[in-house]
Amino acid sequence: MTDTNEQETTAPREKRRLRARIGAVLRWWPLPVCAFAGAAAGVGYGVVVPPQYAATSYVVAVPTKDAPAGAALGFAQAYGRIATSDSTIAYARVAAGLPAKVLRTRVRAETSPDSPMIAITGTSRRPAEAADIANAVADAVFVSGNQVTKSTGVQLVGFSQAIPPREPVSAGPRLGAVVGCAAGGLIGGLVLLIRPRPRPRPAAVPLPAPAGAGDAVARERV
Repeated sequence: MTDTNEQETTAPREKRRLRARIGAVLRWWPLPVCAFAGAAAGVGYGVVVPPQYAATSYVVAVPTKDAPAGAALGFAQAYGRIATSDSTIAYARVAAGLPAKVLRTRVRAETSPDSPMIAITGTSRRPAEAADIANAVADAVFVSGNQVTKSTGVQLVGFSQAIPPREPVSAGPRLGAVVGCAAGGLIGGLVLLIRPRPRPRPAAVPLPAPAGAGDAVARERV
């Protein structure tokens, strides 16, 4: 009888513990679900979106004999700003073989505050076209800048031409899966932080025995 009573008492406790463990695991479901969804979305993006290639051409501003030393740096900043202007794009569109509107969206220019160098980058779905875009715009900047060398005292020199890249710069399926999984895990963690937590149930407090109950129990025992 004692063993049977102990088994009957232990069984509900084990069930409650099992339910508590399952509930604790289920509370974390947003984290793996969001991570998996993010990874799947990243893979889908890498498969659906075509790869993008980027090629960069460099042009350097060099001061002439009569120009001050800091003139090259200042004009390099100026030429970097006009690299994507209407006049430069109109001159480069013939060599690039693209309309001006399309060419403007596929080229960017960058300059450094410490170096008189202009980096012109072309982007395209085809590696050869990306290099052609960068070289065409760099040549346009080179020609327009050297036409006013006598006035500015700065000459542009081609430092390096762009070549067709071997690897794309856009995210592939593997990188998309990693980035998507990280982003999904972050979202899942935020969901766990902001969602309301279940309040613990208050412990049952025994009601006080009515007056005279203790005397009655004592009489019965006697």
